Amino acid sequence: MTIVRPAHEGAAQRLAALAEDALGGPLPMRLRAWDGSEAGPSDAPVVVVRSRRALRRLLWQPGELGLAQAYVTGELDVEGDLADGLRRMWGAARERGVHAPRLTAADRARAAAAALRLGVVGPPPPAPASQARLHGGLHSRARDRAAISHHYDLSNEFYRLVLDETMAYSCGYWTSDEPGFTPADAQRAKLELICRKLGLVPGARLLDIGCGWGSLTLYAAEQHKTQVTAVTLAGEQATYVREQVRERGLEHRVDVVCQDYRDIDGGAYDAVATVEMGEHVGDAEYPAFAAALRRLVRPQGRVLVQQMSRGTSAPGGGAFIEAFIAPDMHMRPLGQTVGMLEDAGLEVRSAESLREHYVRTVEAWHRTLEDRWDDVVRLVGEETARVWRLYLVGGALAFEERRMGVDQILAVRPTAHGRSGLPATPRPWYTGPVEP
Repeated sequence: MTIVRPAHEGAAQRLAALAEDALGGPLPMRLRAWDGSEAGPSDAPVVVVRSRRALRRLLWQPGELGLAQAYVTGELDVEGDLADGLRRMWGAARERGVHAPRLTAADRARAAAAALRLGVVGPPPPAPASQARLHGGLHSRARDRAAISHHYDLSNEFYRLVLDETMAYSCGYWTSDEPGFTPADAQRAKLELICRKLGLVPGARLLDIGCGWGSLTLYAAEQHKTQVTAVTLAGEQATYVREQVRERGLEHRVDVVCQDYRDIDGGAYDAVATVEMGEHVGDAEYPAFAAALRRLVRPQGRVLVQQMSRGTSAPGGGAFIEAFIAPDMHMRPLGQTVGMLEDAGLEVRSAESLREHYVRTVEAWHRTLEDRWDDVVRLVGEETARVWRLYLVGGALAFEERRMGVDQILAVRPTAHGRSGLPATPRPWYTGPVEP
């Protein structure tokens, strides 16, 4: 589409020309600049550049991180439905083959001159307050604790606003399309499925690594009479789970430990679960994590890993997620994780994709965030609320478009003679409704 520019160009027209040169194709969105000028197709989502500072961020942080910084600070916005806007922009970019060509020296000179005319040249703006600031060696104990605290210690009150009554911050299992089937029902169905896959019986010993706000721990203890050791690095989570244990009278069944998984002593657990915690372990550290899972479970004991993955050509995470949500996160294709678990001596018996289930789960969290927007802003401020809006909208689209996935991997530690102790078929996991 050709953009017809007026004789006296405003900021939007100049920005559109720069963007088209950089992207090597027409804009898939409409631009509205701080001076009121507009450019781009009239039937497309409107990106509102409210401040020159948004462009200055892009000068210093080109790409996803600069755009995210400008969005969370409110210097840049998308008019209307953010999810629809992102979907249409990414779809148009794919369909039109928009790409970033190599810029010549002349191209860079023109861009610099245009930036001067727009008045956006200057020192780098400070990073938003909501952006993570970590120090120390990658995946050292202190840095891992800080990374987990950045996200999960936002406050229990915040997560109560966004999550459902189960306080499960992981993919649900949507076993029904009936209108009365709620996000909490999907979470309880997921918890029941995990317990069935692990073969939990009264008195069995379960180790819940990365227990979150205790949804699996509490469910297994209450519904399956299991003895649970719950481990988390987040102090806010540990406090919440201990309160729930006392309120429910489960002190005789549940022990809550706030520590690094590398410091877990003992072993011979009947089952080990780690639900969406493995993404935080790190790439180089994952073989040792897999070895710890094997060490901690008894022969014929089962290990369930629910973990996010990425497509073979997809980045997984990305600059925004790593800067604002989950610092130092690492996702890999499912097959690589399966290989590491088997290299550690575990036998993988099942891998079940829940990718579409995560689309519905994240969309439910996003609806709740929007419904309670004023309460969320009062609690954590508008910048953090905007971080979460972008995170949830972008996350749902990543699962929808198969750039990210999530899988339940069931493994067993066989005996020295190769006996697994598992039933011949997975029928017991799915016999009857997977719900409490």
